[in-house]
Amino acid sequence: VTMNIVVEFFVVAFKVLWAFVLAAARWLVRPKEKSVAGQVCLITGAGSGLGRLFALEFARRRALLVLWDINTQSNEETAGMPRGEEGSCKVFTYTCDVGKRENVYLTAERVRKEVGEVSVLVNNAGVVSGHHLLECPDELIERTMMVNCHAHFWWTTKAFLPTMLEINHGHIVTVASSLGLFSTAGVEDYCASKFGVVGFHESLSHELKAAEKDGIKTTLVCPYLVDTGMFRGCRIRKEIEPFLPPLKPDYCVKQAMQAILTDQPMICTPRLMYIVTFMKSILPFEAVVCMYRFLGADKCMYPFIAQRKQA
Repeated sequence: VTMNIVVEFFVVAFKVLWAFVLAAARWLVRPKEKSVAGQVCLITGAGSGLGRLFALEFARRRALLVLWDINTQSNEETAGMPRGEEGSCKVFTYTCDVGKRENVYLTAERVRKEVGEVSVLVNNAGVVSGHHLLECPDELIERTMMVNCHAHFWWTTKAFLPTMLEINHGHIVTVASSLGLFSTAGVEDYCASKFGVVGFHESLSHELKAAEKDGIKTTLVCPYLVDTGMFRGCRIRKEIEPFLPPLKPDYCVKQAMQAILTDQPMICTPRLMYIVTFMKSILPFEAVVCMYRFLGADKCMYPFIAQRKQA
């Protein structure tokens, strides 16, 4: 028995080292992107921001688009972009509030009947309250948690995962945030929701591996601040800003698409976010506080919150 454990230990050690080799190889040789042509791709929060850009990227790859958003007009505007192109793909739009469980389940059933089973699920919808904890109404805190976190696993994933498991095929994309890996002051509800959804995504990924459902892929997307207007006014130290400016939405989505289409489990943008996450994990809390203060990241959300108060 002892010998078996020793042998297994060396096998595991080899697999761990081999995983490092494969990860390094991805940096040197770009993996081939898989095709999503003809596959049903559902994107939540498709009416604007990153959701709209994801829709356009999947449309260029000939996917069959299913667009969900609470805003009917903006969702139809997104749908009109790929529809207007020559030889465009099919696009189906649904007005859906992902913060309401019944709405999600009813809309999901409509999608199955009218379009078919979903192969790629992009959980992108998100909201931010923009208030300090003690000034934030309970309803807004609940709304943040429902849309940013609960909708991902209690509802959308539960609605579409069973068929993926049955045929051992699919891809679940979780658009989280760097604020799901490390936090800052003033946006407690938002950070809590993103930390929650990161935990959900990682647990789901492990569950799929444990069930040996290797045909179902998962990708966690954790971008730094994206210049979509969601956190308008957020500022770090002015001397540091040129080295860490807000991400352009197009760049963020293109990086995420490359990760999705090459079955990459996680993508942090920019790559500096990997280092920040690692440092936060190993440094004492007071050391992290010192770094935050130097970067101006400790109160970076305060100008954003102040603007929201005036609006």
